[in-house]
Amino acid sequence: MNRGEREILARAAGQAMDYLAGLPRRHVGATAGADELMKLLGGPLPEHPAPPADTIDLLGRAAAEGGVVASSGPRYFGYVVGGTLPVAIAADWITTAWDQNSGIFDLGPAAATAEHIAAGWLIDLLGLPAHTSVGFPTGCAMAHLTALAAARHHVLAQAGWDMERRGLHQAPPLRILVGEQRHLTVDLALRNLGFGTDQIHVVPSDPEGRMRPDDLEHLLAAADGPAIVCAQIGDVNTGAIDPVGDICDIAHRHSAWVHVDGAFGLWAAASPTLRPLVAGTERADSWATDAHKWLNVPYDCGLVFVAHPQAHQAAMLHTRADYLPAGVPGERDPIEWVPELSRRARSLPVWAALRTLGRTGVADMIDRCCAHARSFVTQLRDLPHVRILNDAVLNQVLVRFGDDDTLTRKVIAQLQAGGVCWFGETTWDGAVAMRISVTSWRTAQADVDRTVEEIRTVLTRLTTTP
Repeated sequence: MNRGEREILARAAGQAMDYLAGLPRRHVGATAGADELMKLLGGPLPEHPAPPADTIDLLGRAAAEGGVVASSGPRYFGYVVGGTLPVAIAADWITTAWDQNSGIFDLGPAAATAEHIAAGWLIDLLGLPAHTSVGFPTGCAMAHLTALAAARHHVLAQAGWDMERRGLHQAPPLRILVGEQRHLTVDLALRNLGFGTDQIHVVPSDPEGRMRPDDLEHLLAAADGPAIVCAQIGDVNTGAIDPVGDICDIAHRHSAWVHVDGAFGLWAAASPTLRPLVAGTERADSWATDAHKWLNVPYDCGLVFVAHPQAHQAAMLHTRADYLPAGVPGERDPIEWVPELSRRARSLPVWAALRTLGRTGVADMIDRCCAHARSFVTQLRDLPHVRILNDAVLNQVLVRFGDDDTLTRKVIAQLQAGGVCWFGETTWDGAVAMRISVTSWRTAQADVDRTVEEIRTVLTRLTTTP
């Protein structure tokens, strides 16, 4: 590496570290609009090469001039976004420097081995069956697609249909049963797998957003044939957890596959304190989650787990091109468990996070976030004009201000504009609410206290000003 290469990499590393050091003080929301950023970063394609330092400095200006959301900071409570552990960031930098195509062992032995090890650690940590197969797709949407492809293969095979050879045309009718409060990525995955809305049957939810097992039983009993049930751990609004154990018992009596959307909530299984809330989850057939949420690794890292490895493998592209080496015993090829061949070694930050935190470190991180969510409830529920809308079982809290949507929207807008903290708007039971999601390892009790004080100040200003 020559001096110029070293200088540009050091410049980028310094800029990144300055950004991370400034996170606690940053205006949490973005302040630059699309027009400003287009002027800063856009223009015609340069005709000639430019100094690399100028390019890196432009990215620095994009952050300095308000084009970056401090979503990995301690007071971002909008979407379910983790805060990126320093060791995971460092491992991600090394991942980029190594530039391994982690599709097959032959292209990146260390990356493939670290993925294999991390997969085993995750199975153990989450209490899943020891024989479970694991894949590292881009995020929960692709984890759903992978798991549901395995489910489709399995239930159609039980009905005597070879999905991979004959396709879906003229296949036995397959029913998909989903909860009323399912995440949109479940529908996205189903659509990409060839299932239309006529095949999706919605199971009613209770007031907290949990699937009703009695209604599931009724719907499954109403017709025969292959079926897939999609349950949920961690509703994005309330954090509600479906009674997955009961759902598995009911579904398996009807020979249905149970897939669990645990985008963030599956991590509750890593906490001895919270594990009773997800009892029975280990009896499901597949699970999807995101490491870039509650494990706090950088983005682009979903996880898919399948309790039927043969179905998992069969649903992925298992026929190798002539130029790819044949699998060797002891060498795990990641391509067999996800749709992509060419992909970065996204499992390395997961390996680094798990090795550094250990079992108790992961549990402590999950427990702290939930404790902070309960602290929000305790401090906010006694404020005038505040109503807590959910039972905060995990890290999600729903808050409503006043008796109509207007005050809630004004509070959210002023909090976003103030920059001390950031919350998003959602709709629950037909009414506008503010969603609080505590997912970052960086959040401390002092951040919760400061945020509550900011909410109190904004609320007082809005309710006392004529």
